[in-house]
Amino acid sequence: METVADLEQHARFTALAETVGPPLRCYLSRRADHDQVDDVLADVFLVLWRRLGDVPGDDPLPWTYAVARGCLANARRSRQRQLRLVERIVRVDPPAPAGDESDHPEVLVALAELRDLDREIVMLWAWEGLAPREIAVVTGLSANAVSIRLYKAKRRMAVLLGQDPAGAGQEPGEGRRP
Repeated sequence: METVADLEQHARFTALAETVGPPLRCYLSRRADHDQVDDVLADVFLVLWRRLGDVPGDDPLPWTYAVARGCLANARRSRQRQLRLVERIVRVDPPAPAGDESDHPEVLVALAELRDLDREIVMLWAWEGLAPREIAVVTGLSANAVSIRLYKAKRRMAVLLGQDPAGAGQEPGEGRRP
């Protein structure tokens, strides 16, 4: 059960967030990558919530800018650590060369012509070796819907690749992992 003090704290934080939120978003937008702004803003609000008693009541914006500056610096350091880790991983364990998909650019062109969901279904079936019932789990569709979409997508790809679409249907047992 919330006490009066809890309700007052919630009300103060809400008013503070409404006051400083838009200027903080602008501040961060000018200093951070677009994909980082919301994450850093969330970190700032977390600090504001935790240190609500330290926030100046008369003019909180400069204080919150200082918090945002610190949170942005933390996010930059974190991103640099992630990049260094990726570089080390690539040096130690380089990615395998691209498979058949890079050897056949026409397949990539045909895939690009499919709708997003159909493309994902074909790729899960062809490249990941999933059966329609497994693709259904990934996509949230029924196994029957996946089978139908896969059948139609394969026929469409056959036409796009200049092949006979009659041979593009799914054979029984096809798509199962070994």
